[in-house]
Amino acid sequence: MGSGMARATIYDVAAAAGASIKSVSRVLNGEANVTPGLRDRVMAAVESLGYRRSLSARSLAGASSSIIAALVDAELTIEHWRSGRGNDYLSRLEMGALMEVRRTDHHLMIELVDYASESLGRDLSALLTSIRPQGVILTPPNSDHPVVLDVLDEAGVAYARIGPERDLQRGVCIAMDERQAAYDMTAHLIALGHRRIGFVTGPVAYVASRRRLDGFLSAMADNGLSVADGAVAYGDFTFQSGVSAINAFLGAGLGLTAIFASNDDTALGVLQGAAARGVRAPEDISVAGFDDTPAAMFGTTALTTIRQPVSEMAAIAARHLMPVISGVQDETLKQSLEGCLIVPYELIVRRSTGAV
Repeated sequence: MGSGMARATIYDVAAAAGASIKSVSRVLNGEANVTPGLRDRVMAAVESLGYRRSLSARSLAGASSSIIAALVDAELTIEHWRSGRGNDYLSRLEMGALMEVRRTDHHLMIELVDYASESLGRDLSALLTSIRPQGVILTPPNSDHPVVLDVLDEAGVAYARIGPERDLQRGVCIAMDERQAAYDMTAHLIALGHRRIGFVTGPVAYVASRRRLDGFLSAMADNGLSVADGAVAYGDFTFQSGVSAINAFLGAGLGLTAIFASNDDTALGVLQGAAARGVRAPEDISVAGFDDTPAAMFGTTALTTIRQPVSEMAAIAARHLMPVISGVQDETLKQSLEGCLIVPYELIVRRSTGAV
């Protein structure tokens, strides 16, 4: 090494911890039958020596790797990249999980999963055999896919689920209150004087899409407002679906004064489609989104939106996987296993919305 110091080895760790090589290996591989005292001594030695394990060496040993795998929706991810707009959700998820797994000397691997594939079970089993992850982070819609959950359970791989809808006792569950967030945004638009509000949904396969639509409809109903026929457009979380939605709304002559889109990309499509037809925001129509992506902050018309804590949820998912992997449960984890651990959101008001 450039500093002239030799890199610490597992033998150095064993000597510093006063333990055998086998015991150190058991601690570093996250095996359950390790005493707290041994684990503390080994991890203290790792920290003081600056020891970093070899991923290839562990793979050759045949044990679980140090990989935490995040399974994401292949179809939507590929669609975003093809559009040239990238995938901010994936970027924030990756950063949140990466910062957390590196604290425990693990490695993050992002894997695209086609949840609609007929060979999903076989493909996922092959992936698990290939990379031998110690834990898996599931994102929607994989969080609720019964085949995905069954394969992971059968393989004995610990997993954390972001935003699941059912079977909440399976794995570790982390979520935000999608319905209430959408309710709050709709109430914000109503408080500005809007009565004829349109809504653009996300993909049907996503529970978030259904919860956001439900929040919108509930807020309208609770305020004694009806939703006009044709005022709900079905989208797919893409920019183009927002352009299509605003064209449909304007073409139908619904007289909408505000549009709430299920995510920021769609809302930005609404803004561009409106501008192309000479409709200004917020002077002629208010537009709101959901996510708080960088594009929402720095676009031509800064977007009013819900800040979805994607990075925080990913970090919490990774953090709560560690006790499951190591076999050491704590009270925080036990509480979260009774249901979902709820992460707070924030309503961000920017220039794209205003009073009627």
